[in-house]
Formats: sequence, C-alpha cells, structure tokens
Amino acid sequence: MSLINTPVKPFKAQAFKNGKFVEVDDSHLKGKWSVVFFYPADFTFVCPTELEDLADNYAEFQKLGVEIYSVSTDTHFSHKAWHDTSDAVKKIRYTMVGDPTGAVSRNFDVMIEDAGLADRGTFVIDPDGKIQIVEINAGGIGRDAKELLRKVKAAQYVAAHPGEVCPAKWHEGEKTLAPSLDLVGKI
Repeated sequence: MSLINTPVKPFKAQAFKNGKFVEVDDSHLKGKWSVVFFYPADFTFVCPTELEDLADNYAEFQKLGVEIYSVSTDTHFSHKAWHDTSDAVKKIRYTMVGDPTGAVSRNFDVMIEDAGLADRGTFVIDPDGKIQIVEINAGGIGRDAKELLRKVKAAQYVAAHPGEVCPAKWHEGEKTLAPSLDLVGKI
C-alpha cells in the first residue's frame, strides 16, 4: 500500500540535537514541511556521507521552512557518540532520532526485520502531517541532498498552486503545466 497522502502514524522517540537529548513525536511533523530521512546505522560507510550532505545543505532546507529528522535504529546515545567522534557527523544541526525498537521505522514501512535496521527511506511531509514524497534506496546507494531540495521545492510549489504540476527535471522558476483537455496528446 502506498504511503503517499497518508498521515504520519503516531510515534514518540528520543533524539539528539545540538548537544542535547530531546523527545520527538509525530506532532513535531505538523505545521511545517519536514523530511524524515532513514538510514541503516551509525558508524557505517554510506550513511555519514549522506548525513554530511544533508548537514551541508541544511541551511537551504531551513530557508524553505523545512525541518530534517534523520532516523536509524541506533539509540540517541549512539547518535551523540557518533556526533562527537566523526568530523562528517559533527556538522549536523538537525535532529537525529533514535529508533532502537524499530517502531518509527515500521510506521514508515522501512524496517528490515531480519537485520534490525532501516532501509534508506526518504519521506517529505507537508504541514498537515501527510506524506507527499516517498523514496526508498537499496543499502549501497547513497542519496543526494540537492536532488531532495529540488523535490521539496516541487512539492511546495504544487501545494501552493492547485491545478499546476511540475514536469520532469523541473527547477524553481521554470515553467509548470496546468493539466487540461487542451494538453491531452500534445506533450
């Protein structure tokens, strides 16, 4: 079953953010755009490259009013230890959610049950708490924060402009489409 346009399921978890432990729940994903970014595990190989890429682009997400939540099945304690010891992860200013029970990962259908780890899942949540974008990558395939930014901008544009859609490779400021009878068979 697709998660597109479904509300985020209730959850509560401990997290690490800016040197502090904080509690995060599904209510934090309402009222603004959010990205929930699952990755398999701390102290690994592809994961820190993705998280550093998000950290390097975090200011751009914030300019769009988007908050980022990275999630793995590690604890919030592990997130702090990784943050304290890795130059790449040390750059992170967004919330790092611990999901040692896998409850959050299961809510988003990214739990790899036999491994106890999450798939590389990316979810863009609108201010109503509904999932607008879902992307799942195999474990060895890293994601690109700039491409995610492009997709978030498209989702925000479509939400703000009912009746318009963003074509393939659309970038902010480019022409959109207004689906109508006149366009049928002409694209």
